[in-house]
Amino acid sequence: MPLFNFPSPNPNTFRKKPIPHICYGMYLRYYRHILAVYFAINEINENPNLLPNITLGYEIYDSCSYETKAVEGIFKLMSRKQDAIPSYQCSAKNVIAGVIGEFLSTSTYNMAQVTGIYRYPQISYGAQDPVLDDKSLFPSFFRMVPNDKTQYEAFVQLCLQFGWTWVGLVAVNDERSVQSCEEIKTELMKNGICVAYFEIISLTVLNGYQRAVDTIRQSTANVVIVYCSAVNFFSFIFTAQLSEISAKVFIIPTVLSAASDSISNSFFSVLNGSLLLSIHKGEIPGLKDFLYSVSPYTLPNDYFTAATWNSALRCLPVNATEFRKKFGPARNCTGKETLKIFDSSYDVNSFKITYAAYRAVYAFASALHDIFSSMQNKSVFMSYLKETFHPSMLNKYIRKVNFKTKSGEEFYFVNGSPAGQYDIMNWVIAPNQSIITTQVGSFLYTAPKGQQLFINKNKIMWNARFNQTPRSVCSESCPPGYWKATRKLEPICCYDCVSCSEGEISNSTDMEKCIMCAEDQWSNENRTMCISKTIDFLSYEDALGIALSVTAIFLSIVPLGLLGIFLKHSETAIVKANNRELSYILLLSLSLCSLCSLLFIGRPVALSCFFQQAAFGIIFAVAVSSILSKTITVVIAFSATKPGSRARKWVGSRVSTYLVSLGTFGEALICLIWFLCSPPFPDFDTSEKSEKMTLKCNEGSEFAFYCVMGYVGLLAALSFVVAFLARKLPDSFNEATYITFSMLVFFSVWISFIPAYLSTKGKYTVAVEIFAILASTAGLVSCIFAPKCYIIVIRPDLNTKEHLIGKKVNRYIVEPA
Repeated sequence: MPLFNFPSPNPNTFRKKPIPHICYGMYLRYYRHILAVYFAINEINENPNLLPNITLGYEIYDSCSYETKAVEGIFKLMSRKQDAIPSYQCSAKNVIAGVIGEFLSTSTYNMAQVTGIYRYPQISYGAQDPVLDDKSLFPSFFRMVPNDKTQYEAFVQLCLQFGWTWVGLVAVNDERSVQSCEEIKTELMKNGICVAYFEIISLTVLNGYQRAVDTIRQSTANVVIVYCSAVNFFSFIFTAQLSEISAKVFIIPTVLSAASDSISNSFFSVLNGSLLLSIHKGEIPGLKDFLYSVSPYTLPNDYFTAATWNSALRCLPVNATEFRKKFGPARNCTGKETLKIFDSSYDVNSFKITYAAYRAVYAFASALHDIFSSMQNKSVFMSYLKETFHPSMLNKYIRKVNFKTKSGEEFYFVNGSPAGQYDIMNWVIAPNQSIITTQVGSFLYTAPKGQQLFINKNKIMWNARFNQTPRSVCSESCPPGYWKATRKLEPICCYDCVSCSEGEISNSTDMEKCIMCAEDQWSNENRTMCISKTIDFLSYEDALGIALSVTAIFLSIVPLGLLGIFLKHSETAIVKANNRELSYILLLSLSLCSLCSLLFIGRPVALSCFFQQAAFGIIFAVAVSSILSKTITVVIAFSATKPGSRARKWVGSRVSTYLVSLGTFGEALICLIWFLCSPPFPDFDTSEKSEKMTLKCNEGSEFAFYCVMGYVGLLAALSFVVAFLARKLPDSFNEATYITFSMLVFFSVWISFIPAYLSTKGKYTVAVEIFAILASTAGLVSCIFAPKCYIIVIRPDLNTKEHLIGKKVNRYIVEPA
């Protein structure tokens, strides 16, 4: 175990035996680790329930925080001789059970290579290097502190807890620091945390620290994770203090747990408000009193105590002649000098590394007790222990060790290491410039996800330059209603906030994409929640609905008025010449055509949906069949005037009635099949991208709907063809010219209807259909009946048989010319 920090190598000429290195730089906290081992062994030896009839002893060598001194101590322990002889044990006085140490990973690594050869169990109380977990390299190595990798998750959880997604990494260019930072970077990026920079401090460059500090100053990241040894960390912080960088939150790994209390406030202010992951603290009941009772008088033959008093208090007992020869002249101690005078320099109520050293002794004792308990004959075991015991036998018992300390904490190994448990400390400089280290949380690696980290945010005191919890993001959070659009060629944490499109929402901050609202819902104005769409339909209250209703009623009255005129003048030549019955049917059906458009206005219900398409199809079928019958009647009447024509027998027959009935029956049959198989029904049209959804009639079967429309179109096409062919028949019997023109108007309206219908949305599709019905109805009325009404009402002098016949004769007289 180290007591001093630095060895002073002596020159070696290789002509004589080298002089041992001289250690200097005594560290008071290291002495406390040694006293914790003394205290634990005394407790165990006084405990009748733990290792009864067995006394534990110890040999401690100062490693001087130096690898060669640590290995030298291992060989001395194994050979039991001050001049170490590898592979030989030169004393059988006591039995070695195992090795405790070292504190530093570098020294521990070299020690474990030696102990692993002989399978001596070794328990380190401070080494954290992950490579020591490799059981193929270090089969008998254990440790009382978790390895470094378990704290990587703590870094991630801390950043996530405070919303820090833009952090910097700083490492020294040694293999372990760089590799650890690479692994930390990977873990951060896995959890959506971006690394603003990864600065590696080159120790071979004069201004290596300054370059890293300049990078930190220029970066917008307010959080910096520093991973390096304690010596390099102090040099880095000293440079940062001299450069007076703005406030940053430094997250510092457990490698500084033992050194954190020695930081001077003269260059600590740059760390004000930072966070440290510390080795878990524990209580050791009675150790505080033991520490205060220790002195060179209570431990007169202890080298470490004498060295501590000589270095820290500059005194030695009067009778400590051997120590005086070794350390040189020193004043006489009064016996009142105790460690109590150093209370202000370190906490003696809870312990970190000291607690680990204390538990290391108990781990060995518990394993030895398990071996002892497994033997039924204890006397046989005692002789067995002295003659055939080898430390390697203890390994399997150490792996299974499980005990509780006096403070009640349970301990056990997982693959040679304890559960990853850390205390999160907040470093603060008080107004009187004293340093306050406060525990503000904890981290337990083995806890379930989401329960590993505990933070009391109210206890954290950030740097005074931060008015609130520090922010460290590349881009500010996107509020609800926006989504994160990543910038090209930049980390995912750098993004622009883009508003959600219509019909989409984001109901929390920093959403990766917007959520599409359901079909019957729409986004509110702020795009933060989906609200039910308003129901829209062509109602009688709408201005458009009123206009179409008035137009439909007017256009239904016009044919009825014309019907009245025709009935009043039913015996006139022009009415009789054009099949009065068909004209009456046509006028009545055209009036109904206009009225059927009213079924399309108002809130659609099952009954209105059921009848609107049927009424439209059947009534139009009647109208167009009447026109077709009128045209065919004209053709029959003209053909009957020719000598020897067989058409005479059809004149005066019920052919027109049959044609109208047949045309109407076909449409009615299609509608009947449609309604039986897949009738129309009220439905919401949610395809329109707006805050409204249209309530309209769903045709049920689109094929049946097109059949109805197609059948009317077929009748209209036949009417057009027949009328076109009969357009040059004598005028006295012929209205084919007007029918031809009316069919052209009819086709123009309905052909224009198709693109207009497909291009409109919502209730306007219904309005387009109504307009087509009214326009085609108006076209038929005006084209077929307007000329006749003109003669009947305005020019009754032309409404005579003689005039019609004269007109005919004149036409035949003029034509040959």
